[in-house]
This record gives sequence, structure tokens and C-alpha cells, in this order.
Amino acid sequence: MKHIAIYGKGGIGKSTTTSNISAALAEAGYRVIQIGCDPKSDSTNTLRGGNYLPTVLDSLRDSSNVKIEDISVVGFKGVLCIEAGGPVPGVGCAGRGINAAITLLQELDLFEKFKPDVVLYDVLGDVVCGGFAVPIREGITDKVYVVSSSDFMAVYAANNLFKAISKYAPTGGAQLGGIIANSVLTPYAKPLINDFASRTGTKVVQYVPRSSIVAQSELHGKTVIEANPDAEQADVYRALAKYIIEDQEAAVPNPLSVTELRDWAKDWGDRILKIEADAASDLNANI
Repeated sequence: MKHIAIYGKGGIGKSTTTSNISAALAEAGYRVIQIGCDPKSDSTNTLRGGNYLPTVLDSLRDSSNVKIEDISVVGFKGVLCIEAGGPVPGVGCAGRGINAAITLLQELDLFEKFKPDVVLYDVLGDVVCGGFAVPIREGITDKVYVVSSSDFMAVYAANNLFKAISKYAPTGGAQLGGIIANSVLTPYAKPLINDFASRTGTKVVQYVPRSSIVAQSELHGKTVIEANPDAEQADVYRALAKYIIEDQEAAVPNPLSVTELRDWAKDWGDRILKIEADAASDLNANI
């Protein structure tokens, strides 16, 4: 049984990525559980047609006798979907949902009863507070993958996650499997992310191109694997899922300091301006 956490900045596409990995693994015959660890509680939407699913925290607030069937739904190809949920807006800590969900699932012997091949935790990574860091800190997960684009704030969030991993890995916490480069579109996106990976002692495990097929699939409440199984984008997710399930390597990253990250970002900002200026100059010369 593999326990894998997928982290990333809010809006970076970590839930889309995680759900398509789950769908690809289930399609390949693996038994999968996906646990959404985001207060928005929308991690598993595309695996279950967007239908309502009571969260762990909501169920615990309503009853002290919660059963697995109260907080889970079997989705695409048998993926068991669970949402940790969050506090009442404006009250309490959002990270508490992860603690509550994991504690409850362990008490209910979920993993022993369902016997999954892989458990995927989809975790918000903007702020690595105590609650959101639980899958890293407590060794609940075997490995962490970080979703990032070439945008500075996504890289900034990834670097913060590296700090948390490097702090807890030596004492039994999860190690890093690598970076999933998402929404790769511009000519400089790959070299920028590759450079960041190199400087932090990590690696990029997959480049996921930006595609309108993803948005179209989600409008139908489905993953790309389900809605467009023959699309090239679906094959990208299948290759990523295959890598994750077979990958045996993990490492402790070397995060950049705040000053190093700022200097690195400024250097890349100058490079990108030059690339765009040269492209504009070439365009004008051909008019």
C-alpha cells in the first residue's frame, strides 16, 4: 500500500492532477482511495460527477457515530472518494480537517477494510501550517509530489513545501518524489522549472501541458481519463500515474533561502524580458 501526497498552491491544478492520476491508476486496475485535504472540499468532484459528498468535519459536527459509508462515495472505476472538509467559515483552523479525517479513518480501519493499492492525499500547499503539514510531518505518506507551474508564486509555494520536507524527513517524515510541472505552455516554462529543480536538488517527473480538454472535461464533471480517454492529455496523465506507482526514488530537497529565491526570480525575470523583446523584434523585422 502506497500513501502519496500531492501538494501545490491553490489554483495550480493539484486537484485536477490528483484526480486524473487516481482515474488513470483505477483504469489500470489498481484499488485507489483519494482523500481531499482542502477546505473547499472539491478534490474528488470529477471522480464522482460533482455530486454532493458530506465531508469528514461536517459529519463529525453532526454526529459522534460516523461510519465510512457516511463520508465516502465510490467514484470512477471504483476510486473511493473522501473529503476532509474545513471549519465553519471564519472559525477555527482549516488544517484541523486533515487531522480529524486521518484520525477517524484510522479508527474506522478504512485501509485494512478497503485494502487499497494506493492512497492519494490532495493537500493545499499555500501555507504549510501544522494541520496541512501533517501528511509530511507524521510520516503518514511515503512520498510527496509538488505541483508547480512557472509562475513565481507557484514556485514560491513549492520552495516553502521543500522547507517543510527538509525539516521533517530526517526524523521519519515523508521525502520528495519530485515536481509535477503543470500548465506548461510558454517557451521558457520548462527551462525555468528545470533550473529551479536543479538548484534545489530535485527533479521534474512530468510536464503536463496546458490544454482546453481539461476544462472541457471538468465542465462535464469528469476527469480527462473518463471524458476524453483517447486524448493526448489523457496519455500524459497515464504516464504520470505509471511513474508514481512504480517510482522507488525519493530525496530530501535543498530549498532556497528567501534571498536566493528572490535573486533567482529576478534573474529569470530579466531573461524572460529579453526573450520576449527578441521575439517582438523578430516579428517586427518580418512585417
